[in-house]
Amino acid sequence: MKNKFALFIIAAMVLGVATGWASNQYLDAAQLEQAISIYGLLTKVFLLLIKMIIAPLVLFTLVAGIGHMEDAAAVGRIGGKALGWFIAASIVSLLLGIVMVEWLQPGAGMNLQTAADAINAPNTSNFTLESFITHMIPSSIIDAMAKNEILQIVVFSVFVGTAIAMLDDKSPDIMRLAEQGASIMLKVTELVMKFAPFAIFGSLAATVAKQGLPILVTYAKFIGGFYSALGVLWIVLILAGLIFVGGRIFKILAASREPALLAFSTASSEAAYPKLLDGLPKVGVSRKIVSFVLPLGYSFNLDGSMIYCTFATLFIAQAHGVDFTTGQLVMMLFLLLVTSKGIAGVPRASLVVIMATLSYFGLPDAWIAIVLGVDHLLDMGRSATNVVGNTVASAVVAKWEGQLGDPEPEKAQV
Repeated sequence: MKNKFALFIIAAMVLGVATGWASNQYLDAAQLEQAISIYGLLTKVFLLLIKMIIAPLVLFTLVAGIGHMEDAAAVGRIGGKALGWFIAASIVSLLLGIVMVEWLQPGAGMNLQTAADAINAPNTSNFTLESFITHMIPSSIIDAMAKNEILQIVVFSVFVGTAIAMLDDKSPDIMRLAEQGASIMLKVTELVMKFAPFAIFGSLAATVAKQGLPILVTYAKFIGGFYSALGVLWIVLILAGLIFVGGRIFKILAASREPALLAFSTASSEAAYPKLLDGLPKVGVSRKIVSFVLPLGYSFNLDGSMIYCTFATLFIAQAHGVDFTTGQLVMMLFLLLVTSKGIAGVPRASLVVIMATLSYFGLPDAWIAIVLGVDHLLDMGRSATNVVGNTVASAVVAKWEGQLGDPEPEKAQV
């Protein structure tokens, strides 16, 4: 898979460079635009497929997830502490992404916004706290789904999921429908994501043909800046672990090294879940805590994905010359904090969330094409970070509960 991905990247770059060279020698401006349009068609198809799945995906996964939250309520105290940590960690991750991308400005000076974009893109200064709050409430869930208003779908799903959890019989038929719908949509998402390499190929070829090789320098700045932000986040997580757990956090993190490497190499934090579930009790984190906190964390505590959402969204805005006020950044933080919880565990979920955020602020969701070419490289880092974040969370909750004890004895070999 990695070899195929590398081949797609190399082929796209070669095609883009060849098209740019040909435009200087043989093609006029109209022919170049036609070639770029053909390459971009692959990306457009992929983006349409993503838009197709957003509404049902968020609805079914969030209703099914919240409908089961009575399990967390049953554990009561542990669930409250875990969720409190997850929310705090998500806010820190989102804020760090905003601070780092505003400081590094990796997209500044690209000037990708066309004259048509400048005319069509609304002025984001019109967004206020009042408009944000009133926009959250759907007048019709059918209308919200038709327009892919993700925040309105989230609000409706939260109400439905909470109502199901409050019912004595938990409405098993509706829950079964939601679970089956979520399973189907996850499989549909998996099928859609198989088209991602072709979208990456088209996006990168079109971008290189239009912008030339200097765009690779911008991509290098973007990738380097994001991994620098991840490095800062790792330091913050380790410091938090030191504060709440003490020096023992290093031994616990050592147990997560192999799962984190697995997540990095496969670009999937879920791939590391079994090894993490088995490894943490061996260094003294209560299996009871691990068995509860990790599944919850994989839905609500994806720190690497959180920091990417703000970093990539603002990079896209910078590349197109769009500035956000402080108030709008606060609204973006809250929007991402809420919407990202609805589709945790979905392949390339960050892309779906970023597209929805762009749409909410009236910006063309097609602008996400600028990050498609390097998304896989960044997915590797954020997947490993998700593993580290959930490792620290499990250790901290275990410490708070007095269940950070001696390592489990090794099972005898038979």
